[in-house]
Amino acid sequence: MPRSAHIVSDVMTHTVVAVGREAPFKEIVRTLEQWRVSALPVLEGEGRVIGVVSEADLLPKEEFRDSDPARVAQLPDLPGIAKAGAVTADELMTSPAITVHANATLAEAARIMTHKRVKRLPVVDGEGRLEGIVSRADLLKVFLRPDDDIEEEVRREVVAHLFPAAGETVRVSVNEGVVTLTGRVKEAVLIPAAARLIRAIEGVVDFDNQLTAAPHTAQRR
Repeated sequence: MPRSAHIVSDVMTHTVVAVGREAPFKEIVRTLEQWRVSALPVLEGEGRVIGVVSEADLLPKEEFRDSDPARVAQLPDLPGIAKAGAVTADELMTSPAITVHANATLAEAARIMTHKRVKRLPVVDGEGRLEGIVSRADLLKVFLRPDDDIEEEVRREVVAHLFPAAGETVRVSVNEGVVTLTGRVKEAVLIPAAARLIRAIEGVVDFDNQLTAAPHTAQRR
């Protein structure tokens, strides 16, 4: 059977520090410093995530600290000006929070982070309650997978299924996550399919195709 794809719950941090919407500015700063994190989910009720407050949300307080209030009031409605006067998580947070579910694949989580330009995602259940948090570093853990483990999966799930007749002539090697197939196969049309399947395997960095097709196969249209 194919190896199941890792999901967010496999790599997320289950113990998460968070704040309530009424948390004051200095408490937020102290919490970030104490737990050595750069952002905190903001919760209400029974742990429902309503926003995220990050270091970036706090910086306007320092950025506009020396500014003349009358001058600031005349500035365009730039992001950050309102937050410069904020004193609670409710006023500081980015809302609604960008979240992900625990059963989402790592690829889905990575796409959300990329498209929304965030570094971490609160993980929530179906009711929006906090279950954990997943970061960019968590998603990269799949690339710690040993080369031997990747090689065994490529042999079992790709070579054995696509090239059974040429199985003994197809050699698999993996070095630092880069998979190389060498040898001769009868069906050249299957090589692109092999490339797609190999690149979809977790932990694979790249695929180097060194396969050649039998002469009569290469002449097909």
